[in-house]
Amino acid sequence: MKKLAGLLAAGVASFALTACNEEKPKTTEAAPAAESKAAPANAGTVHLYTWTEYVPEGLLDEFTKETGIKVEVSSLESNETMYAKLKLQGKDGGYDVIAPSNYFVSKMAKEGMLAELDHAQLPVIKELNQDWLNKPYDLGNKYSLPQLLGAPGIAFNTNDYNGTEFTSWGDLWKPEFANKVQLLDDAREVFNIALLKLGKNPNTRDPEEIKAAYEELKKLRPNVLSFTSDNPANSFISGEVSVGQLWNGSVRIAKKEQAPINMVFPKEGPVLWVDTLAIPANAKNKENAHKLINYLLGAKASEKLTLAIGYPTSNVEALKVLPKEITEDPAIYPTAEVLKSSQWQDEVGDAIELYEKYYQELKASK
Repeated sequence: MKKLAGLLAAGVASFALTACNEEKPKTTEAAPAAESKAAPANAGTVHLYTWTEYVPEGLLDEFTKETGIKVEVSSLESNETMYAKLKLQGKDGGYDVIAPSNYFVSKMAKEGMLAELDHAQLPVIKELNQDWLNKPYDLGNKYSLPQLLGAPGIAFNTNDYNGTEFTSWGDLWKPEFANKVQLLDDAREVFNIALLKLGKNPNTRDPEEIKAAYEELKKLRPNVLSFTSDNPANSFISGEVSVGQLWNGSVRIAKKEQAPINMVFPKEGPVLWVDTLAIPANAKNKENAHKLINYLLGAKASEKLTLAIGYPTSNVEALKVLPKEITEDPAIYPTAEVLKSSQWQDEVGDAIELYEKYYQELKASK
């Protein structure tokens, strides 16, 4: 599952705000169409490697019905795992479409791991929010197209808090939250809040600043009840936690389950990420890969996906028909003001090893 927010905010505001084990791939294949015009036969298979929740039931049925192309889906656990698997595959390939977050797009493109997109095969580009395109992590969208926007904030149980208690990431350090706080199980997400609290760049590669953030997080550790990124909304739905770090899409999931939850974005702003769709350089079926990307980013599929998981979609046509309970909920669709104060998460090169080292030490401590 990740300081161009001013441009992004303008586009969003204009639309009413505006080595690793892998589970066996799941194959989708639609039943034969009842219409006289049958789907193309023997159109092949495309292998999709994406986040588990990004393929809700039925999402791919129409694609298979229309194209005759089967889709084998593998669950993506983290950007780091995806990167490692593709490195191990080498030239052999295995996936046709992947879903890296923006900061891994830049890393993978630099290392020659991504194929250049053929925009002529992707007419859906005209439906995408233009303020989500042509960002420094992928100028000209040479290698990727944006799908969903993520923004972490401070979530809280509305039966226990009214939200005014949380104006800064630093509020999570308050003594009254001892052993109550849930954090996302992600080194960068956790270090982001400490770096922002200290007034530092969340994308820093400076070892001294990273160490300072670690020391600050050690002070937070007594307040931390759990670290989780595997369906993090569940702990709020069950009532196990009442305050913590959460993604905007997770808030939508919890609200769909009638959980008493809301979320605010601290004054320092969230560190934004965009999950994208891209084609590995070693993909075996690039033609079908383009077709699948075009479908997944289209209005119908984008509407279904945001309805299911809540994350803001890049497709402006889908945005027009999504219910206001999603598009006008500032905990799910951050306001233009929030986006303007935000930063983008970026890759940090070899410094990621230092982040991970300190993060594992943090989790092991108490």
